[in-house]
Amino acid sequence: MYGGCQQGCVLIRVVREVLEEWEGECVVRVSRSDGASVTPVARRLETAAGDAIARRIEGMGELPVGSAVLTPGGDLPVRFLMHVVLQSAEEAVTPAIVQRATANILSRAVDFGMESLALPPLGTHAGNLQAEEAAHSMAAAFGEHFDRGEPPRELHLIVESEYEFDVFDRILGAAV
Repeated sequence: MYGGCQQGCVLIRVVREVLEEWEGECVVRVSRSDGASVTPVARRLETAAGDAIARRIEGMGELPVGSAVLTPGGDLPVRFLMHVVLQSAEEAVTPAIVQRATANILSRAVDFGMESLALPPLGTHAGNLQAEEAAHSMAAAFGEHFDRGEPPRELHLIVESEYEFDVFDRILGAAV
């Protein structure tokens, strides 16, 4: 099922799909500052990427909250796997962190000349933000980024439930 919003030549599509099966340039994986997966989707991405990528993640060490780093896609059907840090042992997920992390994802996409990428809703994993809070934070970062006219030109927000689809499609459609 698809929904979307368009601003100029930028397309943001909310899609109900399996993130680790998405074929494209780059997919985003959510992690803690120590590289550990924090969601079932992130664990599936890490597993599907393969052992070499898992070793790379372990070798990165502690990363700042809000940062976004790239590795090759490994065994995933993408060129890159981007790892975004949403929390640490000392810092819980907040709307500000989700907005900063989203902005850093988009900055890395610019740095590497990416035209499209897929990402999950950020910060909605168990015990963290409500879907509406996360969607507003992500929409704010998308709006600021796209106002500058920078790539990527196509974002796929991959959700797993009808509820997430409805929330993100409604909020992104209204905000961006």
